[in-house]
Amino acid sequence: MKTVDDFNFKDKQALIRVDFNVPLNDDLKVTDANRIEAAKPTIVKILEDGGSVVLMSHLGRPKGKEAKFSLKNIVSKVSEVIGVEPKFVEDCVGAEVKKAADSLQSGEILLLENLRFHDEETAGDEDFAKQLSELGDIYVNDAFGTAHRAHASTTVVAQFFEDKCFGYLLAKEIESLDKVLNSKEKPVTAVLGGAKVSSKITVIENILDAIDHLIIGGGMTYTFIKAQGGKIGNSLVEDDKQELALEILKKAKEKGVQVHLPVDSVIADSFSEQASTQVEAVDNIPDGWMGLDVGPETLKHFSNVIAESKIILWNGPLGVFEMETFAKGTIELGKAIAEATKNGAFSLVGGGDSVAAVKQFGFDDKVSYVSTGGGAMLEMLEGKSLPGIAAIGK
Repeated sequence: MKTVDDFNFKDKQALIRVDFNVPLNDDLKVTDANRIEAAKPTIVKILEDGGSVVLMSHLGRPKGKEAKFSLKNIVSKVSEVIGVEPKFVEDCVGAEVKKAADSLQSGEILLLENLRFHDEETAGDEDFAKQLSELGDIYVNDAFGTAHRAHASTTVVAQFFEDKCFGYLLAKEIESLDKVLNSKEKPVTAVLGGAKVSSKITVIENILDAIDHLIIGGGMTYTFIKAQGGKIGNSLVEDDKQELALEILKKAKEKGVQVHLPVDSVIADSFSEQASTQVEAVDNIPDGWMGLDVGPETLKHFSNVIAESKIILWNGPLGVFEMETFAKGTIELGKAIAEATKNGAFSLVGGGDSVAAVKQFGFDDKVSYVSTGGGAMLEMLEGKSLPGIAAIGK
């Protein structure tokens, strides 16, 4: 795997695909600079080598050129985080852009306008990619969040470069996932939560060969419980996925993977913070009630499994953590994973809701790695080849 460490960028210009798709408030100010922070080590390495940097990214899903999606809005935040004020150009291809890129000096940064102001970006247009390629000597992909997209700037552009590599962030993502999927250390535990079995089927099927324990939580619990004949009241269920749930349990057993399902649930009489709640066996939920979090017995058991684990993957919350009443399961799981990490386990957290949870409850610096790309991470866990990663290997 070639990374920026394999190159000396002195007097070279790096064209870097970053993921600066950051949230902005109504005043168009950046509210979370994590993605900019994540790209900083790669950018700083190149500048310290004596190179210059051209940054390209998308922001949001604009329809044509929309001022609210202009990367001009993030210039001051990029400057603050990186410590170098980037020059900004109001397009990403064309004569003006080429001129700005050609006049860049060592130690300088040029930030291009939103790639998605051009439909050619998402279409993976070759001519558009070629124009982008003329802005640098070495191509660096450091955008894991878009590595599963075969877009012009993430994949197609790489074919025009002899010298290309991964940035530190993307390399770390690949290494972290590799640690989970190809671990020599045992036991390996995957915690999969979230609402639906259907969104995690291929992940479960692909990782069964790599794991020893599978902890299932969140809304998809109740599809498994109902499939085994349990009473789940009004809990979330995918009736058409019950056979599949039984098939997953059978495959896991054949491969020697222990599946851990909740044994009790915090149930509520409505989907609301103000609902009446009680704890009930997960397979004996009365009609009119729904399971919205795991119960205390389940937490004890899950925590014991986590404590014995050497490698932990966490994708998806255990309950409706956005409501304080039903956040305890997710918080306690976070504590257990943080404790195991402190004791030497490697823990990887990924997927939008889990990442939101670890940040909200302050676990992001207590786990080994928090993935920056939900969709890309899921596709890697599903065993798919990511175009943005494959393009660097070519």
